Amino acid sequence: MTQPASRTNHTDPDHHPRPAGVERMKAIVQDRYGDVDVLDLRDIDRPVPTEDQVLVRVHAAGLHRGDWHVMTGLPYLIRVVVPSLGLRSPKVPVLGMDVAGHVEAVGGNVTRFRPGDAVFGWCDGSFAEYATAPEDQLAPKPANLSFEQAAVVPISGFAALQGLRDVGEVKAGQQALIIGAAGGVGSFAVQLAKAFGAQVTGVASTAQVELVRSIGADEVIDYTHQDVTDGSRHWELILDCAGRRSLSRLRRALTPNGTLVIVGGEGGGRWLGGFDRNLRAVALSRLVRQRLRMLSSKPRPEDLEVLRELLEAGKVTPVVGRSYPLREVPEAIRSMVEGRGGGGKIVITI
Repeated sequence: MTQPASRTNHTDPDHHPRPAGVERMKAIVQDRYGDVDVLDLRDIDRPVPTEDQVLVRVHAAGLHRGDWHVMTGLPYLIRVVVPSLGLRSPKVPVLGMDVAGHVEAVGGNVTRFRPGDAVFGWCDGSFAEYATAPEDQLAPKPANLSFEQAAVVPISGFAALQGLRDVGEVKAGQQALIIGAAGGVGSFAVQLAKAFGAQVTGVASTAQVELVRSIGADEVIDYTHQDVTDGSRHWELILDCAGRRSLSRLRRALTPNGTLVIVGGEGGGRWLGGFDRNLRAVALSRLVRQRLRMLSSKPRPEDLEVLRELLEAGKVTPVVGRSYPLREVPEAIRSMVEGRGGGGKIVITI
C-alpha cells in the first residue's frame, strides 16, 4: 500500500469568504468520496506558501492508483490507517500528489530553492495550476527529463525502490520476477532491479512485451500465453504489482527460500479491498520458509534524492503513457482504472 503524502487543507472560495486580493487558479476539486463524477474543475484561491514552503507553478502531475483510492475513499480501511484522510469526506479537496514545475515563490525559511528553479517531487493537490510543498519534498528536476517525465516519478518510484531495496532486499545476480512490468510501479521496478544487478523477468500483456524489453528486462513473458505461477519455474524474488493472483499461486513461482513482495491491493470488497491478501501473506510468512511481505511505501526526501541520481545517470527513464489536460482528469482516471492508459504512467499537463 502506498501511503498518501500528508495532506493539508486548501480554502475553497466557493464555500468560504475570500480575502481581498487573493489570486485565483484552476484546480480539480472534490467535496465527497465517490467515482469520477465527484470531481469538478473550479476556480479556487491560489495557495500561499508558509515560511517553510515552496509555491510551485505546476506544469505536469503524475496520476497513479493512489489517487483513485483517495478520490473514492476505498477500501474503507485506508480512511482508518491514513490519518490525513477524513472518515466521511476528504480533508483536502484538491486531488493529486506527484508534481513537476517551476518555483513561483518561496517562504522566508526556504534555502534550497528560489523562484524560477525547475523542481519535481510530491505535494498536496497537484491537479491544479499551483501547489505548495515543504522544500524537502522537492528536488531539482533532472535536466535530461521533461516536466512530464519528472512528474510521473515520485510516488510510483518510491514504491518500486522501497519494494525492491527495503522489503525485497534485492541482491546482485538474483533472479527477479516483476509482475505488472509495464505499469507505473512495474516499469520503474524493472529498471531499478537491473540497476541493482538482478536478472529480471518481466510479465506483461502481448501489446506491452516490446516496451518491457526496451526498458531492460532480460526476459519478458506474455501472460496471455504463459502462466508464470504454474510451478514450472521459480524466482528468488517476486514483486507483484498486478494484484490479481492468489497467494497460493504466487508461492508456486517462488524458490523455497524466496521473497514475495505484494505492491498494493486491488479488487476485493469495500472494507479491505485486495489488502486481505496482503494481511494473509504477512500471517502465513511466520509459518513457512518463504518470505511473504506486503509493501507500505512512504514518500521520503532521501529516496527522492536516490531516484534523482539514478534518473540523471540514465539508469532509470520514466515511461510516460497517455497525457491528459487538467480538465480531463476524470477521463484520465477512467482510462487508468480500465487499463487504457498504455504502458507506464499517465500524466496530467497543466
